[in-house]
Amino acid sequence: MASTVPAVAAKAGHGAIPFSLGMSLVTLGVVYGDIGTSPLYVMKAIVAGNGGIASLTKDTIIGAVSLIIWTLMLITTVKYVLIAMRADNHNEGGIFALFSLVKRCSRYLIVPAMIGGAALLADGILTPAVTVTTAIEGLRTIEVGHAFLGDKPTVVVIITIVILCGLFLLQRAGTSNIGKLFGPVMCAWFLFLGISGLCNLTLDWDMLRALNPLRGILFLFGPLNKAGFAVLGFVFLATTGAEALYSDMGHVGRANVYATWPFVCACLFLNYLGQGAWIVQNIGNTALVAAEGFNPFFECLPQELRAFAVVFSAVAGLIASQALITGSYTLVSEATRLNLMPHLRVTYPAETKGQLYIPMVNTIMWVGCIGVVLMFQTSENLEAAYGLAITLTMLMTTLLLHVYLSKLEHQPFWSWVFLLFFGALEGCFFISSLAKFVHGGYVTLIMAALIFCVMFIWRRGSAIERAQSVYLPVKLYLGQLSELSRDETVPILADNLVFLTNDPSQDKLDRDILYSILDKRPKRARCYFFVTVKVTDEPFTHEYTCNSFGTDFVFRVTLHLGFKVNQRVNTYIRQVIGDLIESNEMDPQPLRYSIYRDPGNVGDFKFVMLRKLLTPESDISNRDRSIMALKYAIRRVCGSPAQWYGLATSSVIFEYVPLFSKMRPATVLERRPVELEEEEFEEEDVDVLSQDLVGEMADVMAAVEKGVIGGEASADRTGTHPRILFDENGNPVGIGWPGPFGDDSGQ
Repeated sequence: MASTVPAVAAKAGHGAIPFSLGMSLVTLGVVYGDIGTSPLYVMKAIVAGNGGIASLTKDTIIGAVSLIIWTLMLITTVKYVLIAMRADNHNEGGIFALFSLVKRCSRYLIVPAMIGGAALLADGILTPAVTVTTAIEGLRTIEVGHAFLGDKPTVVVIITIVILCGLFLLQRAGTSNIGKLFGPVMCAWFLFLGISGLCNLTLDWDMLRALNPLRGILFLFGPLNKAGFAVLGFVFLATTGAEALYSDMGHVGRANVYATWPFVCACLFLNYLGQGAWIVQNIGNTALVAAEGFNPFFECLPQELRAFAVVFSAVAGLIASQALITGSYTLVSEATRLNLMPHLRVTYPAETKGQLYIPMVNTIMWVGCIGVVLMFQTSENLEAAYGLAITLTMLMTTLLLHVYLSKLEHQPFWSWVFLLFFGALEGCFFISSLAKFVHGGYVTLIMAALIFCVMFIWRRGSAIERAQSVYLPVKLYLGQLSELSRDETVPILADNLVFLTNDPSQDKLDRDILYSILDKRPKRARCYFFVTVKVTDEPFTHEYTCNSFGTDFVFRVTLHLGFKVNQRVNTYIRQVIGDLIESNEMDPQPLRYSIYRDPGNVGDFKFVMLRKLLTPESDISNRDRSIMALKYAIRRVCGSPAQWYGLATSSVIFEYVPLFSKMRPATVLERRPVELEEEEFEEEDVDVLSQDLVGEMADVMAAVEKGVIGGEASADRTGTHPRILFDENGNPVGIGWPGPFGDDSGQ
């Protein structure tokens, strides 16, 4: 494990977005929206939870502000900015990126990662609703606005829905373009928070006593706290954007977060202190006592500034939603790489890979936000439900960070100090937030549970499929493929038969592919191509490798395409064949019939995509059969791979195998030599969702060794032929795998 740390550190520094003033402005627009709009509702919720302004005292307000400041300091600054952001995976942050670093330390760590990720995605649906609704309701603090909105929530709901629709429509422009638009606005917003807070703070400098953490502790456990332990649920709202800050690190770069957080933090502190000082000065104000929906954020501003503040806060509320939306894209992207979610179409509107857009996620969040607004209708109801799910995410992140500090940073003592301190702190916030369950918190927990189920089904289903996967050496089948391609008794299917596969090996193929060609009605073609598409970290890579196995009819091609390159596989394969013909590595394929004067030397194509399917003969338990049925249902919803690979107008065969005018020229690919050791198999880690399938995999591998040509040289998903373990009667019982530290603990 010690050797892992330098590798992780080396990867973390490569390709990172460097510090720049321009990118720092983007950071303000993309990352801090959620945490930057917390002053709109935190003090409002605390005042209402303690019986309203009439029942408050100066010590009550000082204690409450102290709790807010130290919550921001400890959780956001210490835990996330100073500690969590060091744990990045290829410069990406978030709970899934963290899990990918520590997943080999324990097979059970996948569970907290799934819980935390599901809760954060669910919370991302509620955040836009609560911030925008609160801002729009601020119009009621001015006479004209109150007359327009009225006392019923109907108009507020309509305006909120219109604003949210505009926000989600903007997403396809990319976070860089959005950040350039939002960055200057959020910079002005934080200046507005800081200056207005400082002006109010001059009313009572005694409020600076809130910087003493003892004031918060005395208030929490003292008689002045009428809300009891539940007050922490309101205080926690001040730091709900911390997890989104960590998730958005890949969009803007860690250096830019480090550069901008002190400015943001200082402005937030000043605003909370200013609100507190203003409330202290107006405790005896009878007009405020009678005010309905009292919100100190707007009330503490001069009357002539409130209309401006309402509009400004509405814009900031819209930007606040951006932090969770962009973080959700990153989370889903990480979950897909970890095989926790299905493959979805991803676009990269900017030049940076971390800035991505996932249409299906955008649509689901859009519909969810509208549904939440229609269900809760008022900010008071939304605040009552908000924050419960995110406490779960923070607890799970704390657990994973403990493992990271202990195993990868080799700091076992400090990792336990970290776990005990932040686990206890966030545990208190979670317990206090449980009171929100009956007030609407159940909505986000239900959404989190549904997302967790999708992850569980996909991960478990993939583990079942892996147990059936066997990779056979291509060279042992070259003879049969050669005979088949020349067999006149078999009708020819295509000049070039192309199989799309995600297997990284250059000299082995999935058994299902060879079974499809040779056994499931032999597929005769002049040439066979087995193609894998690999997305690189550079935006405009156009390269490929090609292994011909010393033949002129079998080719293993890997397309290395940049993350912004359109994956037009049919166009690129035609160019690869042209290169092979030109280099005399394969024979020309002249066309006898064509509408073109110069039809060229490249024949026709047929693409084959294999999909696994449950059959009545599949020997799996009823539970696993249900999981596989659900996985394949989810796969159908997520769209067709033919569209992902630009094959919508090509001749494509979808084959199911049992679970056992003038055109713009394409960019020229640059061929590079094949290095058989260049591509590594992605390690398939055994976790709690797949460990019971090890015995089944042993049976599969033993049967392959006995009955399949080349079975003794076959490989599993790790790229090696595993060591099968037998009992005293010679029956296969398991597979020997090395543990995470190089011993036999993984058997």
